[in-house]
Amino acid sequence: MKDKFKKLISVSPLKITALIILLALTLFSFDAPFIRFMELKALDMRIIYRGAIPSGGETIIATIDEKSLSELGRWPWPRTTIARLIETLKNNGVKVIGFDVVFSEPDDNSSLKTINELTREAQKYGLADNRLLALMNKKMELADTDAALAKAVEKAKNITLGYFFHTSTKDVGHLTAKDIEAAVEDIASSKYSMIKATKNVNESAVIQAYAAVPNLKQFSAVSENSGYFNAFPDSDGAIRWSPLAIKFRDSYYSSLALSMLIQYLDWPMVVLHLGDFGVEGITIDKVEIPTDDAGRVLVNYLGPAKTFPHYSITDIVNGRIPTEKLHGKIVLVGATAIGIYDLRVTPFSTIYPGVEIHATVIDNILHNNFLKQSWWIKFIDIVSIVAMGVIMGIVIPSMNALTGILIAILFTGAFILVNIFLFSQYNMWLNLVYPVLTMLAVYLGITVYRYMTEEREKKKVRNAFQYYLTASVITEMLKDPTKLKLGGDKKQLTALFSDIRGFTSISEQLSPEDLVHLLNEYLTAMTDIVFKYDGLLDKYMGDAIMAVFGAPLNQPDHALRTCRTALEMLQTLKILQVKWSAEGKPFMNIGVGINTGDMVVGNMGSQMRFDYTVMGDSVNLASRLEGINKEYGTNIVISEFTYAIVKDAMFCRELDAVRVKGKKLPVKIYELICENSEAESFRPYAELFEAGFALYKQALWDEAIDTFQKVMEIKHDDPPSKLYIARCQELKKDPPPQPWDGVFTMTRK
Repeated sequence: MKDKFKKLISVSPLKITALIILLALTLFSFDAPFIRFMELKALDMRIIYRGAIPSGGETIIATIDEKSLSELGRWPWPRTTIARLIETLKNNGVKVIGFDVVFSEPDDNSSLKTINELTREAQKYGLADNRLLALMNKKMELADTDAALAKAVEKAKNITLGYFFHTSTKDVGHLTAKDIEAAVEDIASSKYSMIKATKNVNESAVIQAYAAVPNLKQFSAVSENSGYFNAFPDSDGAIRWSPLAIKFRDSYYSSLALSMLIQYLDWPMVVLHLGDFGVEGITIDKVEIPTDDAGRVLVNYLGPAKTFPHYSITDIVNGRIPTEKLHGKIVLVGATAIGIYDLRVTPFSTIYPGVEIHATVIDNILHNNFLKQSWWIKFIDIVSIVAMGVIMGIVIPSMNALTGILIAILFTGAFILVNIFLFSQYNMWLNLVYPVLTMLAVYLGITVYRYMTEEREKKKVRNAFQYYLTASVITEMLKDPTKLKLGGDKKQLTALFSDIRGFTSISEQLSPEDLVHLLNEYLTAMTDIVFKYDGLLDKYMGDAIMAVFGAPLNQPDHALRTCRTALEMLQTLKILQVKWSAEGKPFMNIGVGINTGDMVVGNMGSQMRFDYTVMGDSVNLASRLEGINKEYGTNIVISEFTYAIVKDAMFCRELDAVRVKGKKLPVKIYELICENSEAESFRPYAELFEAGFALYKQALWDEAIDTFQKVMEIKHDDPPSKLYIARCQELKKDPPPQPWDGVFTMTRK
């Protein structure tokens, strides 16, 4: 399990690539603001690179420019001037006139006020006769500029008045419910004629208005049409989207550009489609307008300012513009003079007339010239992110540094060129930033990984192995590094596992600080012994130690080294037990398991990061033998395979034949007691135990019990003998089926 976890968290180029792609897709799905900002700037660059596109010619702009202000006076002009403009345009055959201004207040005309005051004064002092009053009324009619404009609007029958919405609750605090309700009737002409909605409409994405600022009722009552001219810039202040639908109360309203186009096309059916995620699109006759969920259309700017013809209003009203340039046109009336501040930021310029944005939207819809961004475009974006990341992740690891950076530049450049080509030729807005950032991040991630994991020189090999190999072994490896074969290699080795008995109980008796100190003192002493016999300290597993002998250097006597290590570990522990007892620390005992056999040994990590270890069935058996000490009350258990090698040098007694958990074939196990040269005092009880064990295997229960009791007379409280006495008594009551092989099956590790 631990090895699997290490493999899972290990770093590789493939995992780096997968992680970066996953991060990119996550940011893409949540539309990360900073990267969104970068993509919007990249969109602007593509629009500029594409260059100017000629308009269709249907739309022109009547401008309140510096020339008009110079000749006609400062803005706002008397309403009679606007009336003259309408009459002139109508007489020149203009089909639709739209105002990117709102006439929400009465005209502040001083002559009308003066006439009113004179009339009141004349009546007050009795100077007014019928002839004077008739003259005054005639002068008042001529001075009432609002009435003159209303008359011109009514007569023209082709006017679309502009108004705007308050889209923030902060802006409507001064208005009463009556004021808000009164405006509803004045903007009714801009309501959508038809709405098609699914059952579960989500309107949260649609822009919500809280009040309207309409034109004066005398104007809105006689005009044919109306539309709002609200603009909503992106986070960088640029206008890239035009809202074609805003919700006010329970109704949806169309923009100035859309309303003018409807009038120009002779009032076709307009359908607003609502769905589960908001606005799904808008249909005018057979033209489908693609919008986002908020009902905004992406403005496909055709070029810089004055891409559409601009005509000064003073030139229009003074007859300086030929009729052929006005006849049948859509005319937008708006300000371009810098002092009036109706200038916007767009991809082409930071000073762009707001009225020309409406003209662009009209032209986009009229000629079906939209920037394409839909669900299938987003799907292509996702595929691009994954594909570009995977390509880099596959190619870069196999390249050297110079080739790698050239390939990265080549792929990035090629992707950018393809993206620009599809935008310029087919109006496809494919995401540029996410795939490019993914490619660069994969390249940088893999490059940094390769740099950090490059194969070290001999000094770095020493640093890598100093924690689990003794210094003498490292010195030998540095003399001949070929002795350390990277990758797996099947070899006969001996593995040792040791573990503290009842460590949980011990830990409960000590504070965390004392426990750490005790464990460090124990592990240090045991590790020193492993290094003394030139063993490989494979790993620590909590309070457990795993060591291997016979690798990475060849050690023909690896089994003998392992046994001597285990015996010395036990002797050192007894010394430590005396010390700890004097210090008032709890008693600590250990179990050791040893097995010799074929194991796979080598670097189980990568070429750059050594994780030198062993694995295989023989390693697992050593671990099982360590645990089997609990069953027999012993300290060191070795397998029959180790015993066959060390029996001439080590004194052991046969404990049993067992089937350990996870293995079908039985294994003979032995208790390692001491070296043969020190066996004299242990031999009497060991030989007597083996005699009792022979009787046990013959199912002679009473004779075996008597023999094991004699063992306990020599070696008081011998745990294996006590175990066999109890086992014989149980088998005597419940005899095993015959034939009986004498093998004991372990049910726990």
